[in-house]
Amino acid sequence: RVSFMNNQKPQKPTLSGQRFKTRKRDEKERFDPTQFQDCIIQGLSETGTDLEAVAKFLDASGAKLDYRRYAETLFDILVAGGMLAPGGTLADDMTRTNVCVFAAQEDLETMQAFAQVFNKLIRRYKYLEKGFEDEVKKLLLFLKGFSESERNKLAMLTGILLANGTLNASILNSLYNENLVKEGVSAAFAVKLFKSWINEKDINAVAVSLRKVNMDNRLMELFPANKQSVEHFSKYFTEAGLKELSEYVRNQQTIGARKELQKELQEQMSRGDPFKDIILYVKEEMKKNNISEQTVVAIIWSSVMSTVEWNKKEELVAEQAIKHLKQYSPLLAAFTTQGQSELTLLLKIQEYCYDNIHFMKAFQKIVVLFYKAEVLSEEPILKWYKDAHLAKGKRVFLEQMKKFVEWLKNAEEESESEAEEGD
Repeated sequence: RVSFMNNQKPQKPTLSGQRFKTRKRDEKERFDPTQFQDCIIQGLSETGTDLEAVAKFLDASGAKLDYRRYAETLFDILVAGGMLAPGGTLADDMTRTNVCVFAAQEDLETMQAFAQVFNKLIRRYKYLEKGFEDEVKKLLLFLKGFSESERNKLAMLTGILLANGTLNASILNSLYNENLVKEGVSAAFAVKLFKSWINEKDINAVAVSLRKVNMDNRLMELFPANKQSVEHFSKYFTEAGLKELSEYVRNQQTIGARKELQKELQEQMSRGDPFKDIILYVKEEMKKNNISEQTVVAIIWSSVMSTVEWNKKEELVAEQAIKHLKQYSPLLAAFTTQGQSELTLLLKIQEYCYDNIHFMKAFQKIVVLFYKAEVLSEEPILKWYKDAHLAKGKRVFLEQMKKFVEWLKNAEEESESEAEEGD
C-alpha cells in the first residue's frame, strides 16, 4: 500500500480531476446539440406563431443556452424546424417545430416578420452574425433538398435580410454552384430573392451592395455557360417582372465593353496600327455591344489625349497638341458623322481644356483645327457657342471663340445670300 501511495504522489489530484472533467465534457458534448434542440423547440412550441413572443423567447434563452457553440442548430431550427442532415433533409428521428420559416405562409409580409426575428436576435447577440452568414451559404447549397415553396420563402427572406444589411451580398456565391446552375435552381431562386430585395430598397441600393463584393459583373453566371448572354438574361428576368435588373446587367455589360474598347484602342494607337484597321475594329465593337457614336467619340478623344506626355509649358503645349491632333483627325472624323457626336466632342474638348490648366488657351486652336480637318462643322460649333456649352471655364472659352464664331456666322450668311442669288 505504501508503494502504491508513492507511485501516485507525483500525479497531483487536481490534474487528474481536470482530466476527468474534460473527458466528461467531451462525452456530454456529443448529446448537447440534441438537448439544445429540445430546449429551443420546447420554447418555440410554447410561444406559438406569435413572432414577437418568439423574438423575446430567443432573446432570453441566449443567457442560458450556448448560442455561440450551437449557432448552426439554432438557425436550422428557425429556418427548417429542426436540425438539417447534409443535403437539406430533416433528420427523421429528431423533434421538430412548425414555428419556422419553412412552415410559415408563403408571402412577403410573413417573411418580413421573420426577418425581424433574425434582426433582433443578431443585434442582441452580435457574435451570431458570422454563424448566420455561414448558415445561409449552407442553406443555398442545399436548395435542391427543399420544396419549391420552401425555396421561395427562403429567397424572399434572404432578399429582405440583404436589403436591411443583416446579410452581406457575398453569400450569393453559393448560387454559382454548378449543379444548382445547371438545373435552373439558381436563376429561379434569384428571381424571388431580387424581387424582395428591390421591393425593400431599389435597384441602385442593390447595385451598390453587389459592387462592394465584386458581384456586379457576375450575375450572368446564374445561367449555364451556353446561356450566359445579355439577351438570355434580359429575357428571363424581364419576363419574371424584373426589368430593372435586366437593364442594370445590360448597362454593366456596356460599361465593361467600353472599358475593353478604350484599353484596346490605346494599345492599337501605341503600336501605331493603321487608322483603317482601328476604324474597322471600333465599328465592329459598336455593332457587337450596341455602343453609340457619341460614346465612341468620347472614348477616342480620351484615348488620343492619353497617348502623349504633354509639355508643362503653356506656350508649347498648344503647338504640341495641334501637331498631335492633326495626325489623329481622320480617326475622329470617322466617328463624327452626326451633329450630336460633334457636340459630344466639343464638350469633351472643353472639359479637357478646363481640367488641364495648360490647355486653357488651346481650346480655340483645337476647335479651328478640327473645323479645317472636317471633324467639326458650323452648326454644332454655333450650337455649342449659343447654349450647349458646359459651365466649366465658359467665360474664357466663349471669349476665345467669339471671333471665329462671328466669322462662321458671316460665312454662313454669305453662302445663304449667294444661294439665293443663284436661285
